Amino acid sequence: MPLREILALILDNDRLTRGLDDAEARMLIEWLIQRAELQYAQEPSEQRAVAEVQDLCRRGRSIARFVAMWCQESAIGGFGPALQLAATERFSWPLPVGPMDACDLMGQILAWEGRRRCA
Repeated sequence: MPLREILALILDNDRLTRGLDDAEARMLIEWLIQRAELQYAQEPSEQRAVAEVQDLCRRGRSIARFVAMWCQESAIGGFGPALQLAATERFSWPLPVGPMDACDLMGQILAWEGRRRCA
């Protein structure tokens, strides 16, 4: 499968950026594409590369949902739903301690995830 088709798994997935503003959505998509390109270069098995990108997309949807809940929906219902999602998904990055800008939060999370996935 060519790289273009693997990247289409990310680029054609509207659910990845649901609830995000343009800046955070761009950050997430760029991060996912970079990770997918690295995975494609390292994984000789086409089937395994596709599975890895699908896993990345699931993780990306969870991250997007957390950022949206923390930064936008917390004003309505507090941070409880975002904290519950973090516990369910077993996020290993440090949780914010208060309100945050969505771009800053997305950047911190993706940096943490990048270090975790490279280790």
